[in-house]
Amino acid sequence: MNKKGFPKDAMRVLKETSRTFYIPITFLQKDLKHTVASAYLICRAIDEIEDHEELANDLKYTILMEVSELFKKPFNEEEYLQILGPIKDKMPEVTLRLGDWLQTCPKDTLPCIMNAASEMSFGMAKWAKANWQIHTREDLDDYTYYVAGLVGVMLSELWEWETGVKPDRDLAIGYGRGLQAVNILRNEQEDLVERGVSFVPDGWTRADLFEYAEENLAKADEYMKSINNRSILLFCRLPLALAHKTLKAMQKGYEKMTRAEVEQTIKEIQVD
Repeated sequence: MNKKGFPKDAMRVLKETSRTFYIPITFLQKDLKHTVASAYLICRAIDEIEDHEELANDLKYTILMEVSELFKKPFNEEEYLQILGPIKDKMPEVTLRLGDWLQTCPKDTLPCIMNAASEMSFGMAKWAKANWQIHTREDLDDYTYYVAGLVGVMLSELWEWETGVKPDRDLAIGYGRGLQAVNILRNEQEDLVERGVSFVPDGWTRADLFEYAEENLAKADEYMKSINNRSILLFCRLPLALAHKTLKAMQKGYEKMTRAEVEQTIKEIQVD
């Protein structure tokens, strides 16, 4: 593979797989941009296994647990494709090319990303086996930690690598949880009807879920205060602004923001 041209290819796949994170990743400086793009693609590769509609939960559990163990040692492409064996023909490009995304990571940051990916795979496996049945606030915290809060922690470690400044871990988790809580609110009916899954704890109303999202987005706002690097600040600002505005739109009874509102937000966050 032509390593020189590879980051461009990674950005192509990133653009095809993520509307939320492609633009903020482009705000980052070169080395960090490639690191975060690779990290996102690695997380997305795992996520596609967890989310796949045609796979039984027990199979998801087995595969994700094996992938979690694989991340604990130097990555073996052959072993990975063997693990994917029974589902390989169902998986998208981003999942099949996991080994490529690992190759794009600067060596200094690879251990951090592999540790996070291993932990994320484990957590996703656990919740797939439980059919994502959330009963308590603790369950919701646990699930949102593995699928989003953990990403906040990983990114904070990457910010430390780039700038030497390490944001608060609890606030980093809150940042990820806040974004995930907004997604849960937005997809609540769809998850219930199409997947028979509810991420809402027993006895909670939709208002309780809004409160949970607001509480974690407040931590995300606090998290922002510890970041003094402009490109990292821009990266963090956009998903957070979109989450806040989406929450407000839903509170007014709309399903989501309009495309024009999203474009306006992208312009707004780039103005100091």
